[in-house]
Amino acid sequence: MYTQSFSVQDDPAQKAVKQVGSTEPAELMAKFDACIDGDGRIEPQDWMPEAYRKTLVRQISQHAHSEIVGMLPEGNWISRAPSLKRKAILIAKVQDEGGHGLYLYSAAETLGTSREQMLDGLHSGKAKYSSIFNYPTLNWADVGVIGWLVDGAAIMNQIPLCRCSYGPYARAMVRVCKEESFHQRQGYEALLVMVRGSQAQKDMVQDAVNRYWWKCLAMFGPPDSDSPHSAQGMRWGIKRISNDDLRQKFVDATVPQARVLGVTLPDPDLAWNEERGHHDYGQIDWDEFWATVNGNGPCNKERLATRVKAHEDGQWVRDAAMAYARKQQQRSTKEAA
Repeated sequence: MYTQSFSVQDDPAQKAVKQVGSTEPAELMAKFDACIDGDGRIEPQDWMPEAYRKTLVRQISQHAHSEIVGMLPEGNWISRAPSLKRKAILIAKVQDEGGHGLYLYSAAETLGTSREQMLDGLHSGKAKYSSIFNYPTLNWADVGVIGWLVDGAAIMNQIPLCRCSYGPYARAMVRVCKEESFHQRQGYEALLVMVRGSQAQKDMVQDAVNRYWWKCLAMFGPPDSDSPHSAQGMRWGIKRISNDDLRQKFVDATVPQARVLGVTLPDPDLAWNEERGHHDYGQIDWDEFWATVNGNGPCNKERLATRVKAHEDGQWVRDAAMAYARKQQQRSTKEAA
């Protein structure tokens, strides 16, 4: 999923979140728990514990930020796509990511947090987004690998969110997952074309896989024992499958796909474990993961600066839209009078 909110520690300003059930009204808490236990849906007008609300705002906004920042590594390649077909596909994909951000910001707004607050958190560096987007796209194969591996990992994480206990988030994810499925397939198809080409193209694909494989495994977040919010998120029905289980599902699904592509996954410990019925895999570099999450990755500053500049450059559009809306409102008021 394009969020690591269950893995990242709370901002110091948010550490005063109440323990669930400690001071909440008992009757309302019981009704909320009954809905969660019955696998029901919580809607914006329903009462909910403040900690549940804050957890959702953190996760959904970080998910939205990741979709928006995720437009940047691929958007950089629109003008350099190798054919008109690839250019059109990439434009459609980047446009989809912008739409996903819109759906998710809108879902978060139903929890009482404004778009301005969420964007301020992103632009100030307080809010996190997926660490995977803080790495450079060095060549066209990177674009394909992002589609295959990054979006493949996102789908693995996002499909369970269609059953999230919070209604607006779950409903938004239905469309998001359909479009992410297209993104994964287009990435894989682009790589299939490349590996059937020249040796240089094959080498380019293998190099991109080597650079992105471990970073994609880290996308699921640290081991369950080190993930500070996972247990509570699963109790509330926000998160449905643990980090470790999702990572294992991703590895098991990806190994046969890599075999078809003819690429080697860069893990000497990767092997089928007959007893477990799953693939074993090596150790992830969590020091690199945390360094990137905390703002010290290769492209953190570049990505954030680009995003802030785009927001500032678009201020005149937002101002014009608001002025037009006020004018229309004034006209409607006069006509009604």
